[in-house]
Amino acid sequence: MFGLRTLLSLGVFVSTRLAARGLRQGLSRGPGFLCPRTQWPVMSGQGNLNCPAPSGKALKYLGQEEAQNIDQELFTEYRFSVDQLMELAGLSCATAIAKGYEPAIFYPKQSSKPLFQSLTTQCQKMDIPFLAEFPSEPALIDEVYNLVVDAIFGFSFKGEAREPFASILTILEAVTIPIASVDIPSGWNVEKGNPQGIQPDMLISLTAPKKAASHFAGRYHFLGGRFVPAALEKKYGLNLPEYPSTDCVLQLL
Repeated sequence: MFGLRTLLSLGVFVSTRLAARGLRQGLSRGPGFLCPRTQWPVMSGQGNLNCPAPSGKALKYLGQEEAQNIDQELFTEYRFSVDQLMELAGLSCATAIAKGYEPAIFYPKQSSKPLFQSLTTQCQKMDIPFLAEFPSEPALIDEVYNLVVDAIFGFSFKGEAREPFASILTILEAVTIPIASVDIPSGWNVEKGNPQGIQPDMLISLTAPKKAASHFAGRYHFLGGRFVPAALEKKYGLNLPEYPSTDCVLQLL
């Protein structure tokens, strides 16, 4: 356990450097500084970029509409609740990133929906701090944190980001510490990507990779969410690879 801290903005999750100094000793900090490799676990038997399914077919990358349809069927036809899928997806992301982070949360637009209010209360009861404002300079994030977890927008996002999210993304585009994006890097077109947007070092695709993942140039790509029923996988031709053992994540890259 590294005891690292993380910043979360229904959107951002990071870890403080102070607890990780022992890991970084002897590492030079330059413009290309990245977290020590030990923070990105490589799981045994993984690392195949193409990661074929048992049938031998390549893993399918989803467009926006298809991803939305699959989510809808999971809710309606297969009777998953929003709570269930959020828990499964969250577990996949936490497992893919690492264990032992101490989160701090930035939640700029809080929802009145009971689900999100419950999650907020749970975090508060566990003494997870909420930031009153987002750090105003990329250098502040670089100095205090080791990692940013980007979970601002999902695959249903379209168009241009509005405030306060636009300013947050502009700051994240300039940070030098690694960014781990959940499902789709925030601000990216779900199918075409965004070469001018944030460029994560790690991508955690959920259910199945989205087409924008083909534009991902970072070092680590994981697939998370071992909850797709076989009938649904067959219907959409997802060609999902086999997850090792009882793992809920699979390393694609």
